[in-house]
Amino acid sequence: MKITVDVNALSGALNTVTRALTARPVSEIMNYVLLEASDGELVLTCTDGNFAIESRIPAQVEETGRAAYNGRFMADVIRKLPGGEVTLTSDASLAVRIRSGAVRTSLAGMDPVEFPEMAEVEDGQHIQLPQDKLRAMISRVSFAVAADESRQILTGMLMEIRPGSLRLVALDGFRLAMQSSSAQTSVTGAEPVHLICPGRVMNELSRILPESQEDCDICFDRKHMQIRFGSTLLSTVLMAGQYIDYERILPASFATVCRMDRGQLASAIDFASLYAREAKNNLVKMKIETSTLGVSSNAELGDFQQDLQIDQTGPMLQIAFNAKYLSDVLHSISEDEIALKFNSSVQPCVIGPVEEGDYLYLILPVRVFQ
Repeated sequence: MKITVDVNALSGALNTVTRALTARPVSEIMNYVLLEASDGELVLTCTDGNFAIESRIPAQVEETGRAAYNGRFMADVIRKLPGGEVTLTSDASLAVRIRSGAVRTSLAGMDPVEFPEMAEVEDGQHIQLPQDKLRAMISRVSFAVAADESRQILTGMLMEIRPGSLRLVALDGFRLAMQSSSAQTSVTGAEPVHLICPGRVMNELSRILPESQEDCDICFDRKHMQIRFGSTLLSTVLMAGQYIDYERILPASFATVCRMDRGQLASAIDFASLYAREAKNNLVKMKIETSTLGVSSNAELGDFQQDLQIDQTGPMLQIAFNAKYLSDVLHSISEDEIALKFNSSVQPCVIGPVEEGDYLYLILPVRVFQ
């Protein structure tokens, strides 16, 4: 193999595909990036066996070939090169010689014969929506994906697909996040299609999706999903199992509803969190009275209290939450005004737009008040 490529393009592609690598690969080859040179382009691929990312960049190909190199180390090496072009030359030993400006360096290679093939989607259905929209949807939901693998299914994110729409749902047993959007879909019929995508995959996808209004194409079957955007292809095995029936968790009505400024509440919660963390329980209390929402927290080092103006309907209420759960939600919302909806001090709080909208968050309270 002998190719010449742009250094920045190669570095960008390596930074993208190496996101599929894991800290504990099941085999040595899964620490590596596969390079395949042919037909005026270089194709780079990394995989952990279930999750793969492929990126294509233009290349001057003098000799075709394929070889594998340590992915993270190669990304570090290419990142240090001067700008301009870089020439990669490998031989029968699979070592690659790298030449860029005055720099000469080399990397030992590995026979790619054991490199896993990227899974193909068979007779797949499709979803299309703008890349920036999908990126925003994921970022507004991903914080609620469970980190505890004792409930494996909750480490995934639910993709609920209906004709003309896509909904993402995540919950970890203490909070729920839900985002919906219009989308071009090939699904038909009244029943939604449910896919469970690993949370890690969705997080990595949101990091590599560009802020572009160009469409990305999501193709899926019962076991696999592929997402193509620009010169990048992401492929993953879907999680098996039944996701929790999240709609049964959502309250049908509310006793107390507060409309208020999101930024003011977020600022108060951030301030209260300073004391909540010192108390080790990370607890923030709310007291809803006529036209006022009081936010408070206390610790041995001191205490915090702030009253915020609200537009309230329904009875007064005292309730407490984990400060982080509130902060995550409030910093994921872009609207200036939001509604907080309650039934009692021991039932979930629902946070959403003042009018019906495309997002909804639910947080379980902490029992502290009698």
